[in-house]
Amino acid sequence: MNVSIQSVRFKADRKLEDFINEKVVKLSSYYDGVISGKVTLKLDNSEAQTNKITEIRLIVRGNDLFAKKQSKTFEEATDVAVEALRRQLKKHKEKLRKH
Repeated sequence: MNVSIQSVRFKADRKLEDFINEKVVKLSSYYDGVISGKVTLKLDNSEAQTNKITEIRLIVRGNDLFAKKQSKTFEEATDVAVEALRRQLKKHKEKLRKH
């Protein structure tokens, strides 16, 4: 699976990109119809501690799945977003199985 990572207004370090890539690629083990993933990392302009935003769009056969999470760190936001997408993938897979 191909994963593209884009960081807005900052440069993500290699360690963060590797972490995100590893997490997103694991999602393809839940459903073999995953084609690719697009991850966008953003910094919120607010003074709040939870100013790191991770958006993940999974391109799957017949549909796109999306999760956007905000947290104190990009790693934490990525974990929560990946978990949300894992649940979405399971639902998507069950829907296909019923048809």
